[in-house]
Formats: sequence, C-alpha cells, structure tokens
Amino acid sequence: MDGFSRRKVLTAGGALGALGALGLATPANARSLWTWAPGSSVAGSGAGIDPQWVWDEEADPVLAAVLERGGIGAINDQLATWTRNDQAPPAGLPADLREFMDHARRMPSWADRDKLDRASRINLKKGIYIGALYGLGSGLMSTAIPRESRAVYYSKGGADMKDRIAKTAKLGYDIGALDAYLPQGSMIVTGVKTRMVHAAVRHLLPQSPDWTRTSGGQKSPISQADILVTWHSLATFVMRRMREWGVRVSAADAEAYLHVWQVSAHMLGVRDEYIPATWDAANAQSRQLLDPVLASTYEGRALTEVLLDIVAELDLGLTRPLISAFSRYTLGDRVGDMIGLAREPILEPLIAAAWPLLVAFREGLIALPVIPAAAWTLEEALRQFVLLFLNEAQPISISIPDMNRPA
Repeated sequence: MDGFSRRKVLTAGGALGALGALGLATPANARSLWTWAPGSSVAGSGAGIDPQWVWDEEADPVLAAVLERGGIGAINDQLATWTRNDQAPPAGLPADLREFMDHARRMPSWADRDKLDRASRINLKKGIYIGALYGLGSGLMSTAIPRESRAVYYSKGGADMKDRIAKTAKLGYDIGALDAYLPQGSMIVTGVKTRMVHAAVRHLLPQSPDWTRTSGGQKSPISQADILVTWHSLATFVMRRMREWGVRVSAADAEAYLHVWQVSAHMLGVRDEYIPATWDAANAQSRQLLDPVLASTYEGRALTEVLLDIVAELDLGLTRPLISAFSRYTLGDRVGDMIGLAREPILEPLIAAAWPLLVAFREGLIALPVIPAAAWTLEEALRQFVLLFLNEAQPISISIPDMNRPA
C-alpha cells in the first residue's frame, strides 16, 4: 500500500461508484410512461408529474446567473475552503449563491439520526461487498446509460477523466463515512456542491454542439428522473446484488442503508415525492427508470476503457482480465457486452463458481470451502481496494465547471 492514498482510489473509475454520482444519467426517450405513485415516496403524496420534465427550480437560475457573471475561478477558491457540515458557506461568495447554499444545506425534517448513525456502520461490516459493487458494478454500469455517458464525455470533466472521477468519487466516499452527516463530516457539503455542479452543467451542456447532436432531443440534462437513474444504479443495485449473493443484511440495516440514500437524494435536490419510501418502492421505480435505458454508445465504451485503465493502474492485483471477469459476474453479460468488457473464458466460470462460496464463508454460512487460489487473489485485491478507499488523504474539492469539453 506504500505510495497510495484515498485520492488514488478515488481516481479509480467511479472508484466506489462515483462516476454515477455526478454522472448525469438520463433515461432514454423510449421508456414507458411514468406510472410510479407518489404515495410510495417519503413525502407520501405528490402531483405525480413525470420527473423527466422536472429539473431544479431553486439551483438552476442561481447557477446560470453566477456563470453569466463570470469569476468562477475565485468562487471555486472560496468553495475549496468549505469542507465541514457545520461550516457556514464562505462569506466571500456572491450573495445569491451563498443564500442558496444556506438554504440547500438544511437537512430534511424527516431525517432520522439513529438510522443515519446505523448506516454509517454498515460499511464497516459489509464494506468489501459494497465497495466491490460500487467500483466494479455501479461505476461501470453508468457507462451503459447513453445520455449519462455522453453528458460526462462532452462536459468539461470529460477532457480529464482522472480528475473528474476523483471528484465524482468523493460522494461515494462521503456517503459511507462514519461521520457523513455529523457536524465534522462532509456529506452535506458534498451534496450541496454536487447539486450546484448539476445546475451549472444544465446551463453549459446545451451550448455544446457535440452534446446537442447526441442528446436525443433532450433540451436540458439532469432532470429529476436522471438523478434517480443514477441513484438506483448505486443504492438499489447494491442492495439487490447483496441479497442475491446471500449477504446477511438485517432488516434494520437495510432500512438504515436506504435512509442514508434517501437523505442524500434530498440533499442533491430531488423532490421528496420522488424519493422511494421502501425497498419495494425503490425496486419498482428502478424497473421503470433504470432497467429500460441501458444501451451501448461510443462515449460509454470510451469511458469504460478509461475506468478500467485507472483501476488496473492501482496495482492492487486487479488486472484488466480480473476486472472484466468480476464485472461481468456483477453486471451480467448483457451490460458487459454493451460497455465492451473483454470475455475471459477461464476466469468467468471460476468466479461464478467460487464467489458464492467466498460470500457464504465470509457470512458464516458454511465452513471453509475448497476455493481456487485465484478466487482468494480476487478477494484480497478487492479487500485492498476497499481499504485504500477508506484511507484518509488530502481533501478533494468539487468545483463548479465554467465550460464544456474543448472540441
């Protein structure tokens, strides 16, 4: 682990799911009509408007005005000093931006401190599964969401993916931190900064000919539905896979894990009427929003190559063949083919046979089984990957973009 830091793993391809966090996912035009009932939300009611046509009426006009005035460099310098949940927004920021941030950093009235505290401990108990699913599942799945991939590729961060991924991965780290929503934590700050980045990109991307050409007719990116697509590629996908793998997650832990993601959706600007109240509601919404949109694009395959290279460069034993084989096991062949993962005819059946035994052994369900040495190599590589992710290092500051990807 010499020479590594949390910053390096945050640079690791959505390392722990983060490409999706700022990935700007957008559902395809061909998805079915919106039928998900607002009665299944944390609000318990709502207008039932399709979230595809809802954006962020609070953040969007503020960030548009900030960008039109200019001076983003100085604003980002100020934002870099805002790191803790208990800090007020910097006094040197423009008044309208500071006023928005002061409002946006308020926790929802329904946030449950006991559940948030319980959720913060889940990563300690189930970190290897959550880390593997974020990094080699959700992060790569995001490249199979066409509008997400194109929005990432043609935004400013698309020209420097290592830096982009490091910043987007911060949300994945902060949401699982022990002090995520405590005064000394950072998740409120990260949520508000991410919300501002989304609003900035909504203003900038429609000015990009490349994005306009590939947007499928969408006039403005990152609708409420788009953010929910990303939300499901992280929270819902991870919980679904852990249950399929036989990972033992108590009902209270599952509820707490859902709750931290519910609060985080609110902090990202999602209306309460769209945030699922239960896992059943989340799965139903995911089937309508996420499942139908997965497809292959040039941009998605290009981003996949970048992500795979970054993870392999960590030199933790996660070679390209091993990453491809485990990701195919995690995502399935349909998504694996979409994003261009190589086929590994030796490793794939080995992992499919050995991983369930590893999980059962780790969960105390069976005695030490006979497992091929390569499977233990995979487990150790994943363990080192997750441990590296949990290391502390210099802070990473999410900054407001001021342009799209250069031509």
